[in-house]
Amino acid sequence: MALTFAASSHAAVRKASPLGRAVRRSLTGWAFAGPATVLVVGLSLFPAIWAFFISRARWNGISPGVPVGWSNYQRLATDPDMLAAARHTLLLTVLFVPSSIILGIVVAIALNQRIRLIGFYRTCIFVPYVASAAATGILAGFVFNPQFGAANDVLRHLGIPQQQFLESPTQALYVICLIALWGEVGFCTVIYLAALQDIPRELVEAATMDGASRWRVFRHITLPELRPVTVFTAVWQTITAVQLFDLIYTTTRGGPLNSTQTVVYYIYELAFQTQRLGYGAAAAYLLFAVTLMLTIGIIWYSRRRGSEVF
Repeated sequence: MALTFAASSHAAVRKASPLGRAVRRSLTGWAFAGPATVLVVGLSLFPAIWAFFISRARWNGISPGVPVGWSNYQRLATDPDMLAAARHTLLLTVLFVPSSIILGIVVAIALNQRIRLIGFYRTCIFVPYVASAAATGILAGFVFNPQFGAANDVLRHLGIPQQQFLESPTQALYVICLIALWGEVGFCTVIYLAALQDIPRELVEAATMDGASRWRVFRHITLPELRPVTVFTAVWQTITAVQLFDLIYTTTRGGPLNSTQTVVYYIYELAFQTQRLGYGAAAAYLLFAVTLMLTIGIIWYSRRRGSEVF
């Protein structure tokens, strides 16, 4: 009888052990992931929800907030500074996104060749991307300085009149776009380089044997194969352009004459310089909504063209 009881107990333990092991594995996993999850929720989800309630109030961060409903959002539609910042952001995005994608494809094709020191060249292209944006902005301030900058020194030797660059209201935004391209082309290059190396060689060899030129191979084989990657890059670079802040902060501070003031920098001025936290939060949520719609639009268009990547 004792033997029968021991055998049944051992069988029950063996039946329960898989469940117990699963529970222990789950608890172990959450023990590692739990603190990071709490940190992410505490530093992202909770502030986002709190900012929404702030956006419906007039608050300077010190005195009690006054609920104003949706009036902050209504004022944004007629705010001339907000509209000007939106135009600057749109122009920057239109210039930056296609240029970064085209340059990324061109440089990736050049670096996909079998040449000497190819690893060194790839590293040189990617280094500006991993460099600090603040350091990039400070360095660009010296390069494009109208008095003693290297850019004007080159123009002087070429016999071209000197330019004001970051101190010119008509040139500053284009120079910002150029600096941003210098820092972001490396990212696009690495993404496209990985995609180029993933294209089956059989397709290229078959097209070449059929007499296709390099241009026709690129147009009818390479580009279609790169389409999903292009969708991802377009979404990423659009978000990067819309949210550009650190480069503007370290170079022009929105000047001269607010000619480089983007939406994100305008939000910074509202919230942290004029202490209009409610109005700034409303502008931030509007920017989030526009960015979300742009992302959904790009993905929807790509799926219509048969280039699903998300």
